[in-house]
Amino acid sequence: MKKFIFLFGIVLFLSCSTNPFTGKQTLALVPNSQIFPMAFQQYDQFLSENKVVKGTADAQMVKNVGQKIAVAAERWLNANGYAGYLQDYQWDYNLVDSPDVNAWCMPGGKIVVYTGILPITQNEAGLAAVMGHEVAHALSNHGQQRMSAGQLQALGAVAGNIALSKDPKNQQIFNQAYGIGSTVGVMLPFSRNHETEADRIGLHLMAIAGYDPIVAAELWQRMKANAGGQAPPEFLSTHPSSDTRIANITSWVSDAKAEAKKYGVTTFKK
Repeated sequence: MKKFIFLFGIVLFLSCSTNPFTGKQTLALVPNSQIFPMAFQQYDQFLSENKVVKGTADAQMVKNVGQKIAVAAERWLNANGYAGYLQDYQWDYNLVDSPDVNAWCMPGGKIVVYTGILPITQNEAGLAAVMGHEVAHALSNHGQQRMSAGQLQALGAVAGNIALSKDPKNQQIFNQAYGIGSTVGVMLPFSRNHETEADRIGLHLMAIAGYDPIVAAELWQRMKANAGGQAPPEFLSTHPSSDTRIANITSWVSDAKAEAKKYGVTTFKK
C-alpha cells in the first residue's frame, strides 16, 4: 500500500497542466493528444445522427458568434503568453434541431447549439453568453480534468478495497460511504467549480468579442424562469444555482469590461 501511494503521488505530480486563464495546476492524466481525436470522432458521429440546421439565419448566427468568441480567445491567449495554445483546435460551430435547452463545446473546439435554447438566448448577445461559457470549458480543459478526476475516484476505491480485502464487512461499508462521500464531497463540488470558472472566463470572452457581459446575467434569469423552480439543492447538483450564477456574473461585469478595454473594446452589443 505504501508503494502504491508513493507511485500514485508521482503520477499526480507528473500529470498536471496549467489553466492559462487562472494559472492553476490542473489534473491531466489523459493528454489532449488522446482526447482531441476521440472528441472529433464523437462529434462527427453526433452530427451524422442528428439534424443539423443549415442555411438559416439562426445557423449563420451560431457560426458568426462562435467565430467571434474563438477570435477573442486567441487574442487573449496571444496577449498573455499562450501563443500557439490553440494550434490543435479544429473549430466548428453547428446548430442542431432539438428541443433540448442546451449547448456544448467538445475538447478541441467542436461546438453544438440546440435550437431549443434559442428562445432563451433571444439574440446574438445572449447566444454569445452561452457559447462563451461553453468555449471556456474547452479552453480550460475541464473535460480532461473530469476524466482525470474520475480515474482518481476509481483508484481511490481500488486502494480502499485492497486495504480492506481481509475484512469484507468493513469493505462493504467503505464502498457505500466512499461512493456517496466522494461524489457529494468531491466530484460535485469539482463540477460546480468548473461551471463557475467557465462563467467567469466566458464573460471575459464575450466582452472581448464585443458583447455586453450583463446579458449573461439576464440570460440566467430567463434560464431560471424556464426551469420553473425544478432544480436540486445546489450541494447535490453539478451546477451552481441560478441565483448564485446571477449574483456572481453581476459582480464580474465591470471586470469583464475592463479586460475588454485592454483590447480596444469599449462599446458592447446587447
